[in-house]
Amino acid sequence: MTRQIVLDTETTGLEAGRGHRVIEIGCVELVERRPTGRTFHRYLNPERTSEAGALAVHGITDEFLADKPRFAEIVEEWLEFIRGAELLIHNAAFDVSFLDTELALCSAQHGRVADHARVVDTLSIAREKYPGQKNTLDALCKRLGVDCSHRELHGALLDARLLADVWLAMTAGQSALSFAVETVTAVLAPSIEVIAVARTRVLRADAHAQTAHAARLDMLDRASANGSLWRKLETAIDLAEQA
Repeated sequence: MTRQIVLDTETTGLEAGRGHRVIEIGCVELVERRPTGRTFHRYLNPERTSEAGALAVHGITDEFLADKPRFAEIVEEWLEFIRGAELLIHNAAFDVSFLDTELALCSAQHGRVADHARVVDTLSIAREKYPGQKNTLDALCKRLGVDCSHRELHGALLDARLLADVWLAMTAGQSALSFAVETVTAVLAPSIEVIAVARTRVLRADAHAQTAHAARLDMLDRASANGSLWRKLETAIDLAEQA
């Protein structure tokens, strides 16, 4: 079972090494590339003020955070939530540096983030997939058709949810590849699998399902430079049936 946690943080400033702290953690759970509905979300009292530049980005005031728990009060619960998962983080070096600092301030026994989960930097993956293009979260949302119109300010849980949608769209072609190859082979080969595939095509989806299916294929087309594998599969099936 593949379990992934999409994670984002908000902080009082840009450098953990200069005493800045985490003020919000947002996590969204995916299992086998499907959102489970489980999240982890906490606002935190950083015991210091936020810089003006950071406040302009996230809008989380010192007054709002005054009665929130300290990181040390939620660390065990958070570690339990991420333990053993693959952590998907956009610009992971930034968030991990802050989280490692918070863990060190709690106790040396907590180790580092990498001791509890495997970190994957989605920004690095986006740069490989879209070289020479802007790969901020906003840019990726626009490129992949993820609605972020409600994102007026940054927020850890909001951004984690957007990143989850971006990740699923950005990597959709990869997850579909093995399934598509196996299915095309079944259609073209003279075996019992051909009968099974032909029978499934007799079923008719209702209008709502057809619309949802078309929208999903449009998203795959946007996410893949070579177009939707599923549409190529449908063409292969049609040719096989006409032969």
